[in-house]
Amino acid sequence: MQHVHQDPTDQAFIQNPYAFYDRARASGDFVYWTDYAMPCALSHAAVHAVLRDRRMGRECPPERAPAIPDHLRPFYAVEAHSMLELEPPRHTRLRALVLRAFTSRTIAALGPDIRQLCHDLIDRFPDDPFDLLTHYCQPVPVITICRLLGVPEAHADDLLRWSNAMVAMYQARRTRAIEDAATDATNAFAAFMRDYISQRRKTPGDDLISTLIAAEEAGDKLSEDELITTCILLLNAGHEATVHTMGNGVKTLLEHGVTNITEPCIEEIIRYDPPLHMFTRWVYEDVTIGDHCFKRGDQIGCLLGAANRDPTAYPNPNSFDPTRTGPKNTSFGGGIHFCVGAPLARLELQIGLEVLWERCPGLRMVGEAQYGDVYHFHGLEGLVVGRAEYID
Repeated sequence: MQHVHQDPTDQAFIQNPYAFYDRARASGDFVYWTDYAMPCALSHAAVHAVLRDRRMGRECPPERAPAIPDHLRPFYAVEAHSMLELEPPRHTRLRALVLRAFTSRTIAALGPDIRQLCHDLIDRFPDDPFDLLTHYCQPVPVITICRLLGVPEAHADDLLRWSNAMVAMYQARRTRAIEDAATDATNAFAAFMRDYISQRRKTPGDDLISTLIAAEEAGDKLSEDELITTCILLLNAGHEATVHTMGNGVKTLLEHGVTNITEPCIEEIIRYDPPLHMFTRWVYEDVTIGDHCFKRGDQIGCLLGAANRDPTAYPNPNSFDPTRTGPKNTSFGGGIHFCVGAPLARLELQIGLEVLWERCPGLRMVGEAQYGDVYHFHGLEGLVVGRAEYID
């Protein structure tokens, strides 16, 4: 397996990781990324295989579990109950409960409210120029997930701040200061959710938190800690990736002069410049994939951004084609950990971009948009825009 080096905090990589992916993929389906000290799958076929192989999973094998320093115990105490980090049977039980609120009917019913929210946000756009991320791309998914869970929208700014601090733990730029901020955010987030869950027990509503509480009381044995962690996970995951995808998508549409927001166009946005570029799996038993043998305890990085630009899966993969057809992209993961919120994310993107172009057909970028130092996530620091036209 070829060894490759690429600092994930290097500015050239941050602005364009795809050039590195192309170089690394030339060495085969897998390379050993020395900066992460792990083998990584790059091709669409290899990433697809790893994500779906049940001989691998998200839960760390006991013999590989690292010692947790005292200052991070609160953070990992919450993460210990996350279905994102668990395997069956606990994962199966938690995911089944959450899926009760993510039925196709439930998601479709959110459409009118999302559309009205988009119009309301555009009505409040400031004078040109302004940052579209903070005035549109962030509030659309944040407010939507708050409404779905039943969390008061007045706390949206707090939730966004706590979420950003916690998610920073998974970025290559992680430092002790980031760790301390994540712990503080975890404590505040958990305290908020514990208090709100207590309120919802007394006065349940038509929302996901009430549904999870009812399921617990019906005998599914969802613990208080599992409830808190599941709500935090859904609030974090329910907006983080969508914010990046919408921002990246607007940038891409403006750069290519595309205004027709069709379903194939949405899928191409998700493929072309995805919000999450790496998702890892632990190996549970010795396994061979292609020409490569992996041992129990190995950790494999699935480079989703690389898989989505694989020329064996997509002709001219580095070109944006809003009419493209082809295999499903890997942006939402795969296997039993496939993103439960994928239908909601697609709906938010479809409606959010449709309404934006309906109301602001002359939208244009002001200056050059820069990606933030957030790998293995991939999103813009800001997206300053102006409006040549505006439709009331």
